[in-house]
Amino acid sequence: MIKNLKKNHFLLASLLVLIASAPISAQINLYTHRHYDSDKILFEKFTKETGIKINVIKGSADQLIQRMISEGKNSPADILLTVDAGRLHRAKEAGVLQSINSKTINKNVPSEMRDPDGFWYGLTVRARVIVYAKDRINSNELSTYEDLATAKWKGKIAIRSSGNIYNQSLMASLIEANGSRRALRWAIGVRKNMARAPRGNDRDQVRAVAAGLADIAVVNTYYLGILANSKEKKDRDVFNKVSVFFPNQNNRGTHINISGAGIAKYSKNKSDAIKFIEFLTSPEAQETFGKVNYEYPLFIENNKSDLLKSWGTFKADKQNLSILGIRNSEAVKLFDRADWK
Repeated sequence: MIKNLKKNHFLLASLLVLIASAPISAQINLYTHRHYDSDKILFEKFTKETGIKINVIKGSADQLIQRMISEGKNSPADILLTVDAGRLHRAKEAGVLQSINSKTINKNVPSEMRDPDGFWYGLTVRARVIVYAKDRINSNELSTYEDLATAKWKGKIAIRSSGNIYNQSLMASLIEANGSRRALRWAIGVRKNMARAPRGNDRDQVRAVAAGLADIAVVNTYYLGILANSKEKKDRDVFNKVSVFFPNQNNRGTHINISGAGIAKYSKNKSDAIKFIEFLTSPEAQETFGKVNYEYPLFIENNKSDLLKSWGTFKADKQNLSILGIRNSEAVKLFDRADWK
């Protein structure tokens, strides 16, 4: 019996040695606001190529940032991935991200699409464009964002609420380009020109134009891709009733924004997290974002999506997108003064 006990002890000790020496599978914890098929495809591909597992934790940007604040040093987050440079700047200011320096990422991401201090980096691009009713508006009537505040558009504009981060970022870019006084006058003018009180998301603004409730709308290009490729015929019909116009082509260029990512301040897997962002900014991943999710690549001229190509090329505003976060609070205040609901 003693002999059997010794044998069992030997087997147990051997098993413990094997367990201790077995490689622990690498993994990173991703806090993400995004919910797209393109991301699932790329996450799986990254894991297949590197062996690094992606644990996805979803929530709104504000929820995830607040969660990271609450978790503090105990946070399991390795990466925060969200939409809009304004939100990324908010995360930086909240102290939940850390600065990194990767030659690969710096090469893959244009300087205007990353935080100057290395706290966050762009992954994809959306342009905030004007869509117009094909049967009622001639593209020659359109020109700039600023022109939307003129009397000729009275009762013709559909646009989201001032509480929407995309509109706040557009407003921030106008403050940077034109100054606070002109930006306020613009907001007042557009508010007076609305065909209806702000409601719904970007797709709802396009639907309003298609239904004849408005003649033009301000929306992000990504949402047009969703309508154009919807399983619902009624959505495809909506898309087919409108055309796309890129504002400000004769001066600073069309306002763009990004989805982007930053490394969590207390990441336990920093090197693997950096590899992941390097992968997502690679030319191959950029092509997937465009073809599956209708987003422009970081180098817009490299776009390979047939749908996005059909709208033509455009000049993008080159202001550093950190401005959208820096000017966000001022943008919100000016919207309030303009009585933009």
